[in-house]
Amino acid sequence: GVVGLKNLGNTCFMNSILQCLSNTKALTSFVLDNSYSRFISGKSSMHGKLMEAYASLMRSMWKSDTKETALSPATFKSQIQRFAPRFVGYSQQDAQEFLRFLLAGLHEDLLHNSREKPKIISTEEYDELQPEDKAVYCWKLYKSTDDSKVAELFVGQLKSTLECTVCKNQSVTFDPFWDLSLPIPKISTITLLDCLKLFTREETLSGDNMPTCSKCKTKTVCTKKLSVQKFPQILVIHFKRFSGIHYRTKLNTLIDFPIDKLDLLNFAGTTSTISCKYNLYAISNHSGSTVGGHYTAYCKSPHTQTWYMFNDTRVQPVSSNEVKSSQAYVLFYEQQLTQSIL
Repeated sequence: GVVGLKNLGNTCFMNSILQCLSNTKALTSFVLDNSYSRFISGKSSMHGKLMEAYASLMRSMWKSDTKETALSPATFKSQIQRFAPRFVGYSQQDAQEFLRFLLAGLHEDLLHNSREKPKIISTEEYDELQPEDKAVYCWKLYKSTDDSKVAELFVGQLKSTLECTVCKNQSVTFDPFWDLSLPIPKISTITLLDCLKLFTREETLSGDNMPTCSKCKTKTVCTKKLSVQKFPQILVIHFKRFSGIHYRTKLNTLIDFPIDKLDLLNFAGTTSTISCKYNLYAISNHSGSTVGGHYTAYCKSPHTQTWYMFNDTRVQPVSSNEVKSSQAYVLFYEQQLTQSIL
């Protein structure tokens, strides 16, 4: 797994994400033991070709007898750009957007229906359910038509609570998420927890943003608050460093984040019996400006626990003290004390 990837012309964004996913132990184990072949979906628009190309690249990267110091991801690139034409050519792209497209493509190639199919209920019946029961129902409903081995790793569930300031009626909804895209607060010293607090902070919906209260039957000022109802095994966190028209502005803010024992219990929708603690194992970094930027990655080997810096074809070991920087863009955390579900 300690092998570089050739830059095919501004493809550092792709190389950075591929190295992070390569060091995602559960996903790579699922690929290398050929388990994925049993789950290729006949309904996929790619007919499994993207998954096969990804698996082929991973097998080459993890060959124990390879003498190559860097491999070409050209065959894989040809398949991802068939699934997502926006990646045709050699222009610089956003690493987080690439990650979303890649996971969506692998998910589609492995898509299947869950065996847990909930009984479809009416809106009135749903409204009468307790929040915990609503969460379970929504999760089963999502999985019943949109399940895959990739989703089992990366998808969590967000809880959104809308409260009317007039009658205090609460409306609770639950939605799946593949990553948490966090705003960066404008304070001097910033931590990951500060970003999470801003993301989950209660906001007031007024003026043109006022929703219709289901009890008042009219538009009212409401408060909205987000929390995490279901934590995924692999938690992907994205910092919103780019803003403005066409993402022309970049925040090079240093955000302090824990490498071990990230505890998210305070952001849980309810008291969870599932572990809310995570350990960092990969980072996609962006250096430079929005015009002349470059992507690299820091990844911890799942076998040796050694951190490496991946800069396209160049790979070198680094200490854990070196991985925190103002270039951190996408963080990959693995849940503590959780057996692999693949």
